[in-house]
Amino acid sequence: MNPSPELGPIEPPNYSLPGAPLGDLPLNWRQAIMELIANRFAMIQLESKGVFGRIARRGIFLGLSVGCLVATWILVLAGGIAWIAEANNWHWSRVALVTALVHFLLGVLFARKATGPASPTFPATRNEFQKDREWIENFHTTKKSND
Repeated sequence: MNPSPELGPIEPPNYSLPGAPLGDLPLNWRQAIMELIANRFAMIQLESKGVFGRIARRGIFLGLSVGCLVATWILVLAGGIAWIAEANNWHWSRVALVTALVHFLLGVLFARKATGPASPTFPATRNEFQKDREWIENFHTTKKSND
């Protein structure tokens, strides 16, 4: 059984016993449970790689956003603003405001990029757990009706 979502849904092994009243029963419960647990861990491991990549990307954009906001504060106070204003014969306050505005806009842009809509995490694992819950509920219902 391959837990890869690219290859389609994962089908549980068929443990049919001829004439069994409860339907599909594994021949060896311990082996079946261990196989189920191993498959679930493999699926979680596979999906967690994508989650960590998205978290890293958001962290980078958040870091860039904070860096731009700090640069805004530093540039407002920096003595270089006065030097640029004198070199171009502009008033220093206009240079300071334009520099602050550019960095503020970059900070907002990076912050929006970091807080974009998130995709659901572990979709294949959630789907398999839901199938497991349904199987357990059906198993209990079938067992009670046969008692």
